[in-house]
Amino acid sequence: MVTKQFSGSPKDADLTRADSLAREIFSDVANKWALLIIEVLGERTLRFSELRDGVEGISHKMLTQNLRMLERNGLVERSVHPTVPPRVEYTLTEPGRALRVTIDGLCGWTRQYLGDIESSRRRFDA
Repeated sequence: MVTKQFSGSPKDADLTRADSLAREIFSDVANKWALLIIEVLGERTLRFSELRDGVEGISHKMLTQNLRMLERNGLVERSVHPTVPPRVEYTLTEPGRALRVTIDGLCGWTRQYLGDIESSRRRFDA
């Protein structure tokens, strides 16, 4: 599916259209790895290895793919320092920090209702 170029104002964006840029962005950032990467970055600047250590279970390849996607969408900034070996750091951009506020809310909601969700799953599965 090809995303149509958006030419209107943000208030005119139809978030429900299958070919909308908004849905493409939702798909990009609403995956477990992207959410966790944004949460771990927070207000800090981290190196690749620090991010990998902070997001338990993520592979090198998956971290690389998600960082590239977040950079493409303007949510993460990648800085390469000319050292040997090169030092690469990642930090959230202003839009990334704004998205983090929403992600923090989702993480807080998860912590608050985790017990309720576990109980509901046990009842449902029984």
